[in-house]
Amino acid sequence: MNKSTIRRIYVDTSVFGGCFDEEFSESSRALFELVRTGTFKLVVSEVTLRELRDAPESVRKVLAEIPIQHQERVIPMNEIELLRDAYVEAGVVTAKSRVDAWHIAAATLARVDLIVSWNFKHIVHFEKIEGYHEVNRMNGYPEIPIYSPREVV
Repeated sequence: MNKSTIRRIYVDTSVFGGCFDEEFSESSRALFELVRTGTFKLVVSEVTLRELRDAPESVRKVLAEIPIQHQERVIPMNEIELLRDAYVEAGVVTAKSRVDAWHIAAATLARVDLIVSWNFKHIVHFEKIEGYHEVNRMNGYPEIPIYSPREVV
């Protein structure tokens, strides 16, 4: 990837909420500033949008303040649910964490450059990352790097 290419990053809901958490706000806000200035293109899914609808107004406002030309929506498709279920069936996450697997599946099918999350239990965890990558390889999908905002900014 050359330096002039804008990287497409999938951001889950934890990063939006992270803007208002003392531990995570600096990195979360810095990441969204990089999106606002066009360094990254923000990719969000229907699940992210659904989760944001239930979030406080301040959290929803983070997305609203990002210029539309720096945003992209993942088109809903059956393949997302199939890949999500493959993660669960492979034991990467349990059925209780199906939403986390949905985020990874949506990002994978959107062919983003990075997945960014503060979810250290089910997403940004070395064993989970390897599990997601293994299922992706078995199903003919690319391995998508997964990072916390702190690692990206």
